Amino acid sequence: MPHPKLQLSTNKAEPLVMHIDLNSCFATVEQQARPLLRGKPIGVTNRLTKNACVVAASYEAKALGVKVGMTFSEAKLLVPNLIMLETDPPKYHYVYQILVNIMRSYSPNIVMKSIDEGIINFEGTTAIVNKRPPRRIVGAPTGASGLEAIGHEIKKRLKDEVGCWMRCNIGIAPNRFLAKTAASLHKPDGLDIIDHTNLRQVLAKLELTDLTGIAERNQARLNACGIYTALQFLEAPADILRRHVFKSICGEDWYRRLRGWEVDDFDPLDSGSVKNVGRQFVLDDMRPSEETLRSRLAYLCETTAMKLRYKGLCARGVYIYLMYAGGDSWYERRMFKSTFFSNAEVYRRATLLFNRRPQGDWVRMIAVSCYALAPSNISQLSLLDEVNREVWLTQAVDQINSQFGEFTITYASSLKAKDVVKQKIPFGSTRYFELLLNRA
Repeated sequence: MPHPKLQLSTNKAEPLVMHIDLNSCFATVEQQARPLLRGKPIGVTNRLTKNACVVAASYEAKALGVKVGMTFSEAKLLVPNLIMLETDPPKYHYVYQILVNIMRSYSPNIVMKSIDEGIINFEGTTAIVNKRPPRRIVGAPTGASGLEAIGHEIKKRLKDEVGCWMRCNIGIAPNRFLAKTAASLHKPDGLDIIDHTNLRQVLAKLELTDLTGIAERNQARLNACGIYTALQFLEAPADILRRHVFKSICGEDWYRRLRGWEVDDFDPLDSGSVKNVGRQFVLDDMRPSEETLRSRLAYLCETTAMKLRYKGLCARGVYIYLMYAGGDSWYERRMFKSTFFSNAEVYRRATLLFNRRPQGDWVRMIAVSCYALAPSNISQLSLLDEVNREVWLTQAVDQINSQFGEFTITYASSLKAKDVVKQKIPFGSTRYFELLLNRA
């Protein structure tokens, strides 16, 4: 259990986390590939239909008010001369692979957050960084050294290896959150560092909604507790954030995160990690009912438990992550004294957390993960009859589903979700971006 009066100072460790964000990636790649589009407002969409959404916009389009998420027709009404293009995945994959190769050349400890964002953790490689031969990097300020010089070098290499129109923002900090915050300070093509020496000065210039993960509803929750600025957020006690603002463990995480301590190295959506097993789904209903939410949750829990058993694992922890229509996110996690592996136990534990979720906004995405994994003891006979009955029932259901097809026996509450939530990647496979990473 978390300490009720957690008090932490600002992390004074050397900033060794670098966040790289390709500026308006899809739109910029299109402008790089087609020089005649450079300097013009362009948008990228999955389909050239009036109701399709803008998935990327060039900085020229953004300056005229075009935003990601707008429909094609809304964007054209706002900017009549907007050039709309359909997505071209091979181009973006090509740039992604080059970015991964560049990042890998500095440290083996990289994490790709999306096709246009990545993190390099330089912990353990500082000796190599500090012993780099001095050389002048075009664009780097005089006296730049260490990670700052590497940041400028990455910018130059991106232009050299992809093209002159490619730009990226880079942020450097002691943890992932502050590195991402630093990368958003001066778009496009900025490079900023946040550490204990300038943390308060940086936060003093930011609104609450400038912080990743804080949208209008989380802002309202903070305001209701007398927190109106990013600095007040930094100074708020952990107990207030946990019990009164977020009403979950994520309040305590925010307390740590804002002070530069790492809490985001656990990825609730990473179904391929050996550290956790899970599923996630973007809701098919724009205004899902309570019945729909619980049906999707039941299905995600069922398939997560199946993954656990497929991998020969059991778990002690459950993590629930929700994304709301307004842009806010909420999560809760809990460790249990005993291990579990069955569909019913994953669902029961996940429901305990799910019932604590904030109300008042439409849920857009649900993720369920099991963590604190260990080899399964399902084959060992227990002294408790109820445990043995659970094991035998689970094994019998798995055998029937294996012989007659997945979900031959399933929860009644999962039936409506079975044909909607598709299993895109077979059990045991890696995620899409991990496949790209291996090919890079």
